[in-house]
Amino acid sequence: MTEAPRRRDAAASRAALLQAGQDLFADRGFDATTVRDVGERAGVDPALIARYFGSKTGLYLACLHAEKGDAVPDDLLTPGRVAELLERVDARGAGPVLRTALQAHDDPDVQAAVVAELRARLVAPLAARLGDDLRAEVLVAAFSGVALARGAGTLPALAGADRDALVDAVVGLLGGPGPQE
Repeated sequence: MTEAPRRRDAAASRAALLQAGQDLFADRGFDATTVRDVGERAGVDPALIARYFGSKTGLYLACLHAEKGDAVPDDLLTPGRVAELLERVDARGAGPVLRTALQAHDDPDVQAAVVAELRARLVAPLAARLGDDLRAEVLVAAFSGVALARGAGTLPALAGADRDALVDAVVGLLGGPGPQE
């Protein structure tokens, strides 16, 4: 009796690679993630990365764009936006956009794409509100540092802070509206 050939589902394989890439890139970063690791996590042949995304860089860029979501969020100075970002970082770790604020990528294509996302998601809304690119970039760098240090656990008060208290502290630091009532 012969086995029926396995049915291939290109959409499911692509989605599994994308999810595995998002998880691993968030955990390890671009350089420490291999295509073999992504394929193993996804449960598919890592060669499919080349078929669906062109390369590891292509997968990374697809993950970056998939992470964005549909809605353009409020700017970083609002308590709701700060809480949303901190919740996301607490749940999944700092993604490539926040990491790029503090460490450049070696791959120029990846660097350009992540910088564009950083500007679109965080810097541009702040700069539009403040009328000042420099202040907007300083605020994004400060927030990125807070989010990354919290996740690293190297600053115990920051790592253990209640999220609402942290939101109030970050919003106060960044010069946004006062604590939510």
